[in-house]
Amino acid sequence: MIYFDNSATTKPFKDVIDSFVTVSSEYYGNPSSLHSMGGQAEKLLSQAREQVSKLLTVKPSEIYFTSGGTEGNNIAIKGSALLHKNKGRHLITSSVEHPSVRAAMEQLEQEGFEITYLPVDWFGRINVSDLENAIRKETILISIMQVNNEVGTVQPIKEIGDLLKKHPTILFHVDAVQGIGKIPLSLYKNRVDLCSISGHKFHGLKGTGALFIREGVRLAPLFSGGNQERKIRSGTENVAGAVAMAKALRMTLMKGEAEMERMKNIHSLLRKGLAEIEGVQIHTPTENAAPHILNFSLKGIKSEVFIHSLERKGIFVSTTSACSSKKKSSSKTLLAMGVHETQAESAIRISLSFENTREEAVTALVAFKESANQLRKVMK
Repeated sequence: MIYFDNSATTKPFKDVIDSFVTVSSEYYGNPSSLHSMGGQAEKLLSQAREQVSKLLTVKPSEIYFTSGGTEGNNIAIKGSALLHKNKGRHLITSSVEHPSVRAAMEQLEQEGFEITYLPVDWFGRINVSDLENAIRKETILISIMQVNNEVGTVQPIKEIGDLLKKHPTILFHVDAVQGIGKIPLSLYKNRVDLCSISGHKFHGLKGTGALFIREGVRLAPLFSGGNQERKIRSGTENVAGAVAMAKALRMTLMKGEAEMERMKNIHSLLRKGLAEIEGVQIHTPTENAAPHILNFSLKGIKSEVFIHSLERKGIFVSTTSACSSKKKSSSKTLLAMGVHETQAESAIRISLSFENTREEAVTALVAFKESANQLRKVMK
């Protein structure tokens, strides 16, 4: 089996699963309980928070555990809007955000907020001058993803942060779910106020995540309850998940230091091989792109048909984001980039992890070519 769908989810590291099982079976007390078992759980939770903060080079008090990227994005966006609505009701985002950001913005529009959706160029990147021109006195939040989950485009986070140093009252949220462990991000230097990550994107477990909230930034909580996570995210904490996520993040960052060049070489090999296949159009840019995502179209072949053909050969890839892959519609990201709808309907996403090998890439390229040729013959 060759698994090239790591942007949808990654296989948890064995050590991560082991740590989850150990905490779940031996330290299962509620961290809010006053007895010693609760104290043990609370200590493990604090240690996990310290580890994540150290890995992200921020303060432990700025890390809030969540259930993943969708929850983190919703808390950041809606929490900012609801608390600061008296200052202004204008938010800015891009036209190629993840559904959890786009849907949150659309819901706020129904509540009377005004959203500016910035256009992107042929490479899927926003223009910072467009962002600057969109800023108003009423603007309270800008939410821009670090790495696009479909095509891998890296947005100009540093340039946005530099611009926002002149606008200290505007909050800056970054969805770093696809970038964590692949593209460096200095939260302090880039003037980021809010940042979401998701454990299962870096070999942690599903249902785990974290939200960075810069010290001094206030949000309206979306959940009412027992006031856990300093009233930002009520609900009994997933201690085992937090511990496992901290371990997964540490292991991923260590692997990134050792394996990044190898991943880039595999990415280049796949890109070169795909370009040699008849009818292939590559949508991932060559510059300002993450090293693990490669998006392309096959002329005249529906993406679902191609995916199932590869699956029969033991190769797993995807279409758009996993959240949208079962919807029978073209990629909004590709359409926003100016890709023709017929090409968007044929889009395929390859996404790598540090566990993938060059041999897998060579085998996959042979299968890509074989499947494309076979399907074209059937369709004639």
